[in-house]
Amino acid sequence: MVAIVTDTFKHSLAEKFLDELQNGNDSNEFYIGVGLPIEYPNNDNPTTPLRTVTEEREARNNLLAIKKISATSFVIPRYNWTSGTVYSSWDDSIVGIPSNSFYVLTEDQEVYVCLQQGKTAGGTATPSIVKPSFSDAAVAQEKAFQTSDGYRWKFMYAVSATKASSFLTSSFLPVQRIPWEQSGDSVGLDTFELQQLQVQLSATGGRIIGLRKVAGGSGYTTTPNVTLIGNGSGAAATATISGGQVVKIEINNESAALGNGYDYANVIISGGGGTGATYEPIITPKLGLEHDPTISLKSSNIMMNTKPNGIEGGSFFVDQDFRQITVIKNILERGTTSKFSGTSAKVPNYVVMNTPVAFTKDDVIRDSTGGSAGFVIDVDSTNVYYIQNNYTGFSPFEDNMFVEDSAGALDGTIDSAAKRSTVDPHTGDILYIENRARVVRSTAQTEDIKVIISV
Repeated sequence: MVAIVTDTFKHSLAEKFLDELQNGNDSNEFYIGVGLPIEYPNNDNPTTPLRTVTEEREARNNLLAIKKISATSFVIPRYNWTSGTVYSSWDDSIVGIPSNSFYVLTEDQEVYVCLQQGKTAGGTATPSIVKPSFSDAAVAQEKAFQTSDGYRWKFMYAVSATKASSFLTSSFLPVQRIPWEQSGDSVGLDTFELQQLQVQLSATGGRIIGLRKVAGGSGYTTTPNVTLIGNGSGAAATATISGGQVVKIEINNESAALGNGYDYANVIISGGGGTGATYEPIITPKLGLEHDPTISLKSSNIMMNTKPNGIEGGSFFVDQDFRQITVIKNILERGTTSKFSGTSAKVPNYVVMNTPVAFTKDDVIRDSTGGSAGFVIDVDSTNVYYIQNNYTGFSPFEDNMFVEDSAGALDGTIDSAAKRSTVDPHTGDILYIENRARVVRSTAQTEDIKVIISV
């Protein structure tokens, strides 16, 4: 059996997850966790996490702190418009996004979709050398326009500074659909969202934006007629011949010839003295390219963002490093069946010593008999925070236990060992594990943690 999962299905799954992240706070809580202060075995080079229960369990053991996910969005791969690059046009037959993308982000933070490549008289694609800009083209933002290099573009949306701060990276850019039907009005929308909404509302479905060459035929001495037949209306195109072949067929100007309402169509090429030229229509989605950019730009990627700031109100460690990022759903408060709903929390347990000690972070403390051990995360006066994992073992510390560092140079007696973190790392669902290069935290530091899940 040969089968595929369609882009529609992938997008639908991503959309359901995004909806749960954004609107499921009454029933679900999502956090980004940082952990793994211990070096990787191979010169501290990140290891590849495995999709196993063991991997999840060790991620829980090595968890240091969590912070609630603060922002989420669909994202798409970022392709900056660069003069001299050949771009693809949007095509209903393309699988995924080609390396020479059919959409671009300009230096003005505007996203455009390419409706038509520039081509020579012989039908060869040419580089784009004029930056797409509806302002420079002096057309309304809802209209497609053609630049002097032969490319035809359509403005989709602009990325605001707020969206850029949360979701724009060197590799990805945010994309969304403004849910007009849910609110029925524009209350609460910012300037960028209002602009996109106007573009969305102008969308016309089932337009023929181009014709895809199958065969150029032969023997053409004059330009043949091109007729588009389907269940829509209004589409018109013009052929170009060279060397006896039909080398390209281009849709006439937008206002007259893209048509609308096509679910299907075929291309009739007649006259011109030749035979065998075959082209196929490129038809936009039923509701239009602009109606939902997350669909027309083929997004099934969700970005989650959070920004731990310094000690984060006392719930994050500083002067300590981490190497692992996790996404956790519905972690529970320690010793309860209640979901934790705070903004952030430390995760490791700690012991209280009878007197202040100077245990070193990243050292291992052990009881004098060698039965219990823990990896030191932080020392706060008489409090010693630690984690236990497969490296240290899981024998518990106990009251009045005498402990020492790994060199036996520092020692002390535990006054209270039954100190637990606010949250229980062995609860909730781990949805994502990412191993990264070592990150060292400081009091003045704010991490901008972005996690991308692709369906």
